[in-house]
Amino acid sequence: MSNTIFTGACVALVTPFNDDYSVNYNKLEELIEFQIANGTDAICACGTTGEASTLTLEEHDEVIKRTIEIVNGRVPVVAGTGSNDTAYGIATSQRAQQMGADALLLVTPYYNKTSQSGLVKHYQAMADSMDIPFIVYNVPGRTGMNITPATVKELSKIPNVVAIKEASDNVGQVSQIAATCDIDIYSGCDDLIVPIMSVGGKGVISVLSNVIPKETHEMAAACLSGDFARARELQLGYFDLCKALFADVNPVPVKAALNLMGFNVGPCRAPLYEITPAALETLKAALDAHGLLK
Repeated sequence: MSNTIFTGACVALVTPFNDDYSVNYNKLEELIEFQIANGTDAICACGTTGEASTLTLEEHDEVIKRTIEIVNGRVPVVAGTGSNDTAYGIATSQRAQQMGADALLLVTPYYNKTSQSGLVKHYQAMADSMDIPFIVYNVPGRTGMNITPATVKELSKIPNVVAIKEASDNVGQVSQIAATCDIDIYSGCDDLIVPIMSVGGKGVISVLSNVIPKETHEMAAACLSGDFARARELQLGYFDLCKALFADVNPVPVKAALNLMGFNVGPCRAPLYEITPAALETLKAALDAHGLLK
């Protein structure tokens, strides 16, 4: 296995839009600077939270390119380039590598899906076409398929596959991966940062970091230093905010939260729409409880 891409908290950064739904690149720079100033350990561009699925090919490449340029080597940049079309994913990933991304985040094929053996072949094809390390992304709630621990073990034999982002909500499965596989593990669930890091996880790829990057970094750093009492305090202290950020479909709540905090990141693109009234009240209450409302 190659060297670890990052340890700590990587923000799954939102993609800000103008009122006409075009990408707001000036705001993107502002968000990146806010993240770095507050201690984020890495930045993931064009993930689920970055609404990659509704970006055009040109926008997708431009967001990754500008993120790399703005970050300018200060923290690692992870580019979300996964696809349910292996050939398309390879092409997108090759461009991200050429732009200078430090690593890729590659979601499992969705909708058409594949078998467990097909997953190995899919990722092997990706690995054979590039030199860049990548993180496989297991999020069965969105893709309709789960990467089993046995498959993770096979994937970990591929040199480029250095980590897995685990968003299955199954801590038992994560523990089995940690016990049987030589691979870095990142939590894909903000409410499970401490549980997953307690069994050896290296950090989190986080929605929560968009809103509280400093505290999310501190939570992960406490785990890495073995101070699980402090990490537990932070995890439980922000549990209400973690849940509020998923009171509607991600990234609807986190964009609403950033707008309420004065960042003006704009709307989500259809088929995501305005946050529901009930979810908005839950979100406002959580933000207010932590002094985050502007």
